[in-house]
Amino acid sequence: MTDTADVVVIGGGVQGASLAFHLASRGARVAVVERRTIGAGATGRSSGLVRVYYDLLAEARIAATAIEWFRDWEARVGGDCGFTRPGFLWIEDGQATERVRANVASHRALGVDSHAVDAAAIRELAPGLAVTDDEVAAWEPGSGYADPSMTAGSFMRAARDRGALLLQGAVVTGIPVDGGRVRGVVTTAGTIDAPIVVNAAGCWAGGIGALAGVDLPLTVWRHDTGYLGVPAAVTRPIPVVIDIPNEMYFRPEGAELVLVGLEDDNQMGGDPDRETATAAAAFRDRAAERIVCRVPGLMEGTFRTSHSGQDGLTTTDQRPLLGPAGPDGFFLDCGHSGTGFKTSPAVGLGMAEWILDGAPRSVDLSPFAYTRVAEGRILEGEHGGAPVWR
Repeated sequence: MTDTADVVVIGGGVQGASLAFHLASRGARVAVVERRTIGAGATGRSSGLVRVYYDLLAEARIAATAIEWFRDWEARVGGDCGFTRPGFLWIEDGQATERVRANVASHRALGVDSHAVDAAAIRELAPGLAVTDDEVAAWEPGSGYADPSMTAGSFMRAARDRGALLLQGAVVTGIPVDGGRVRGVVTTAGTIDAPIVVNAAGCWAGGIGALAGVDLPLTVWRHDTGYLGVPAAVTRPIPVVIDIPNEMYFRPEGAELVLVGLEDDNQMGGDPDRETATAAAAFRDRAAERIVCRVPGLMEGTFRTSHSGQDGLTTTDQRPLLGPAGPDGFFLDCGHSGTGFKTSPAVGLGMAEWILDGAPRSVDLSPFAYTRVAEGRILEGEHGGAPVWR
């Protein structure tokens, strides 16, 4: 089988699905090649946080654009993304007060409803949390979480309604290059001829880059999450929380569960095809011990289930790799390092403009261009860096 397209997108996660939607909305003939099913990789294991707070202003700008898509999903995309707004807290200890305040000020200048709050205010916003007197937080009342599988599915359905082709259960085995330009993809289900190929392959992105002769600074990042039952006695509301002092994050899942993930002891490297149905043996005990430090009422909770997930992590600075790379017509939309769900509507919009118009216009993706790798540019927060995955 040989098909033709204007653009082939490799990877049917939320980033690939968003890009397909935006390209198809512009009238481009798009083919999405997915080795399994839509959202079966990192997207299906994503914790789904939707917030704007980043230490790097370039990322905050993208997230500020993306969150408007989540808030107005039915009108912009159609279907449902499951966006829920319990509010978002980024908690740090007192030593980070000036950095948090500076970041919040820069976000407010973008029009984001963000506030720097002290310990007393944190207790008022989330009475079920244990807070020390010197802690500080960024508070975004309009932020929250969404359903990653619903989000990717909505994007892909809308893309197909606009003419996109979806090829599932197909592995890309070759990216022909002739005269310095890509000519499409060879897959286990046939060949697709196209002048543009986009690598949105998540934890498989390093291998896809190699097929095009591009050595990407990527590794496989493995991350565990779990769900705990929330006893009725725990004071609500429980917001979405990134808890830097306790090296974790958590959020509500409906009315009776809370999802928790840990920021440390994540495995780097390994096979992107290994199973993700189980978490590390010690994860449940470590997660339970930590979350009861912040939410003491969960001492009476029960650990329901846990699993793992994998994404492609950029080894230079843990920021996305976007834009053209290597042979003409080869583009990157990868290296999102576990935080790409929330930015997907805006990244897809900007990448579609980059591909079709020569440059992104609606959002500035240029800081994340692959050229920064050769130039040795490391993306760091303007007011100091937040902790990274480790």
